[in-house]
Amino acid sequence: MEKKNTVGHTAALITILIWGTTFISTKILLNDFTPIEILFFRFVIGFIALMMIYPYRLKVTNKKHEIIFASAGLCGVTLYYLLENIALTFTMASNVGVISSVVPFFTAILAYLFLKEEPLRINFFIGFVVAITGIYLISFNGASKFQLNPLGDLLAVTATLVWATYSVLTRKISGYGYHTIQLTRRIFFYGILFMMPAVLLFDFELELKRFTNPVSLFNILFLGLGASALCFITWNYAVKTLGTIKSSIYIYAVPVITVLTSIIVLHEQITYLATFGIVLTLSGLFISEKKLSSKKAKKIRV
Repeated sequence: MEKKNTVGHTAALITILIWGTTFISTKILLNDFTPIEILFFRFVIGFIALMMIYPYRLKVTNKKHEIIFASAGLCGVTLYYLLENIALTFTMASNVGVISSVVPFFTAILAYLFLKEEPLRINFFIGFVVAITGIYLISFNGASKFQLNPLGDLLAVTATLVWATYSVLTRKISGYGYHTIQLTRRIFFYGILFMMPAVLLFDFELELKRFTNPVSLFNILFLGLGASALCFITWNYAVKTLGTIKSSIYIYAVPVITVLTSIIVLHEQITYLATFGIVLTLSGLFISEKKLSSKKAKKIRV
């Protein structure tokens, strides 16, 4: 069991290391692609990759399972990424970074209300406050003030609620006993299916010649193969192994990875305040993960 948990933590860490760099790739692609185009291309690439890796057909044993798969595809693929991509066109990436880091809090609440399997403890809330403080300092590294963008920020908040719902759904799916790649592929299938109305309604052009640009090709392949195909498999495995709350806590590290990547790739400068924010964020992650003794642990009743 301990070995399985170690693999689960490793899977969650790998996922976050990759997801922490996706804001940069998305921002670059938004120069030549619309949000729906990025979303469609990355998940079609991811779906094809999963088909090639594990081509065996998924045999669903219960029709009710299809409803859960469809719901997961709608929430975790179509709505979440569409809302996030559109939010990035209306508000600053720093705003989206802070808001998206509230996902563990919403996930914990929904998991407690609907799954009844992971009690909320005081250390989770302490870690949440510490981590969010750190994330605030990181995301506004060098910024003179916090700038609200109501529409973009509201879309980002909605996206966090949608992802929290997806996490609860995948936890439920993990109990069905299906192969991780097969269930991930089925989620992608429904996600792409639900994208079709948006493809027709929003500004979408196929224009494959855009991929002759090496930068665009690299970033869309990175999002499709790495951030989608690989990361959804590792994330679904992490949720299955660790549970919704423990796995979602790793999302606190996304802004840390984003900042470190920006320093390495874009040669951006980091302030002492942001460095302190990184320390706080990682401390919050540790506090939230830390197991308290039965005498000190206090269950929070919602």
